[in-house]
Amino acid sequence: MTDLNYWLVFFTAAVALNVSPGPDLIYILSRTIAQGSKVGLASAAGVCSGAIVHVLAAAFGLSAILAASATAFSVVKYVGAAYLLYLGVQALKSQGSTLELPAQKETVTVTPWQAFRQGVLVDVLNPKAAIFFMAFLPQFVRQDHGNSSLQLVVLGLLVILVAIIIESLFVLAAARSSNFFRCNPRASVWLDRTLGAIFISLGIRLALTEHRA
Repeated sequence: MTDLNYWLVFFTAAVALNVSPGPDLIYILSRTIAQGSKVGLASAAGVCSGAIVHVLAAAFGLSAILAASATAFSVVKYVGAAYLLYLGVQALKSQGSTLELPAQKETVTVTPWQAFRQGVLVDVLNPKAAIFFMAFLPQFVRQDHGNSSLQLVVLGLLVILVAIIIESLFVLAAARSSNFFRCNPRASVWLDRTLGAIFISLGIRLALTEHRA
């Protein structure tokens, strides 16, 4: 395979994987619809930062533990599911404050920094993300191109770079389409309830994920 074909296949796969709807993208879009582009972009940055942890783990063999050990997989899975359920319950208990405009309130329910930290945890506590990087990246390691671990790190960072670009575009599109809802006070409570339901459904989905070595 020539270098051109190699990179064409790699980036095509990376784009396809990042465009496909998954827990990370759903989380980012949910935050964007609830609070706008700043919080959405912060959420995306958090998710991508969490992905760096998985890339390093895959590069240095730590992800193999999750792939081989059902117990380790279950521990990470249930912690992540519990965190998503917590976020969902908090959103369901909200009285619609997440959609209030800045002029109508003194503080924002979820700040960009909080959204960033939540994004990191959502990704780090998803064992499927760890196993994904472990399964996907080695397919593109070339034995005649030096250290395999270094190649895995570089390839993983490239996947994350593609993710940042794609997720940012999704955030900007979602923010523009949600302006109507953000300016409509009556929509606030309903979107908070929807956000809570999404987080809870993601938590349940993660909890029901089965381990496969």
